[in-house]
Amino acid sequence: MRRVAITGLGVVAPGGVGVKEYWNLLTAGRTATRRISFYDPSPFRSQVAAECDFDPAAAGLTPQEIRRLDRAAQFAVVSTREALTDSGLDIAALDPGRVGTSLGSAVGCTTSLEREYVVVSDGGRKWNVDHEYAVPELYRHFVPSSMAAEVGRAAGAEGPAAVVSTGCTSGLDSLGHAVDLIREGTADVMIAGATEAPISPITSACFDAIHATTPRNDTPESACRPFDRTRSGLVLGEGAAILVLEELESARRRGAHIYAEIAGFASRCNAYHMTGLKPDGREMAEAIDVALGEAALAPDSVDYINAHGSGTKMNDRHETGAFKRSLGAHAYETPISSIKSMIGHSLGAIGSLEIAACALAMEHGVLPPTANLHEPDPELDLDYIPLTAREKKTDVVLSVGSGFGGFQSAMVLARPERRTA
Repeated sequence: MRRVAITGLGVVAPGGVGVKEYWNLLTAGRTATRRISFYDPSPFRSQVAAECDFDPAAAGLTPQEIRRLDRAAQFAVVSTREALTDSGLDIAALDPGRVGTSLGSAVGCTTSLEREYVVVSDGGRKWNVDHEYAVPELYRHFVPSSMAAEVGRAAGAEGPAAVVSTGCTSGLDSLGHAVDLIREGTADVMIAGATEAPISPITSACFDAIHATTPRNDTPESACRPFDRTRSGLVLGEGAAILVLEELESARRRGAHIYAEIAGFASRCNAYHMTGLKPDGREMAEAIDVALGEAALAPDSVDYINAHGSGTKMNDRHETGAFKRSLGAHAYETPISSIKSMIGHSLGAIGSLEIAACALAMEHGVLPPTANLHEPDPELDLDYIPLTAREKKTDVVLSVGSGFGGFQSAMVLARPERRTA
């Protein structure tokens, strides 16, 4: 089986554009959550989010690209360019048909679609909307595949192109799809990751309706509190992370810098409830078991777990149960943290942002903390790295995701030499 290496990273995230700024935020334990500024949030139960301070022109997009691309697509293109530069890969020297694209997104071009609906419906007053008021790019916004096409265009990739939309596990699942294409020989290089720009009135209304987001509006900077006794729901976020994935031996031959190998991946569905989770975490545990088995690594080899850690009681209990079920006694010795405490939950993008964080944690020997964890929930008895980053060399890292619809995904990163040994 061909093996797959991560050789490039690109990030647009709350608190900073670019990998360096992203990593500085995470290791400092700073939060990027604040009162929503994109629209008046006062009608909504939850009025906080983790917004990106993103200037598309300053990020290098042309006026034509700014006009054409939805905010989520802008994030993806900017991240793609950074990832390709970081990888040192000369795309022009490759067969473009052997370079593919795999992009995750849960809600596609939400920002542009809502904006245009308001225009064509005259603020929602007209049931029969007037299409003549719509921008020419509206069709692109309706079709999520347009974002994968834009990433492929930015990379010069003419191989397989896909959008993976599996809710909040999209960012992990898109990477898993890319890994499969390289392993089976369909592609040699994949530009893969996820993007999301969901902070809009319609999204706020949807999450308000099910009380999934926090009502802690008085202190936005500490609103997201995974594993804390006082947690009250998730905080919406936005952003993108794009990774350059290559066949491992080819990357070694060209002397590429290798962050980590994607050694194992698995996904399951609980077939139980659209939003509900069982506390035993059986389906997530099964995904973890299969991912570790694919990587040929034992449960006690895991050095760090990047948790889903959304800030809801149901999720915290579910994944804590899953870690114990899969890792056994080793779960009590394994440091765990949730970066959603700092950058919010960017729905389909978060899985790729978390994998980028895991690769950086392995690179620098530092584990990001769980911010705002001041009062650990006594029901949760694992090591959740509160408040301050921790120095620790890691050879094997596990990242998990959980999504509405019952999706449970797990991905294992490892140092290539560890797997060889």
